[in-house]
Amino acid sequence: MADDLFKALADPTRRTILDELTEKSGQTLFEICSRLSMRHGLGISRQGVSQHLAVLEAAGLVETRREGRYKFHDLRTAPLRQITERWLVPDTPGPEKSTS
Repeated sequence: MADDLFKALADPTRRTILDELTEKSGQTLFEICSRLSMRHGLGISRQGVSQHLAVLEAAGLVETRREGRYKFHDLRTAPLRQITERWLVPDTPGPEKSTS
């Protein structure tokens, strides 16, 4: 799972999509495309955005739900917490290392 997550985060367009979903979760493909175009000047096709969303979904960062004929995309942050917790260690008091 970590490899998919890092692959998903490596692309700047996917990070921008995540930024947009952070600001407003539950967007349709049309809404995401509009925001990418208007706010970020990205001239990416609907199919391209859809492919980016598929990568984000495979990494567990985006979850989709259908309501009628609409498909909504929601941000999931649990995978991000898992990778940060992997390397974070509790601060332990002890001698500080010299940088010289």
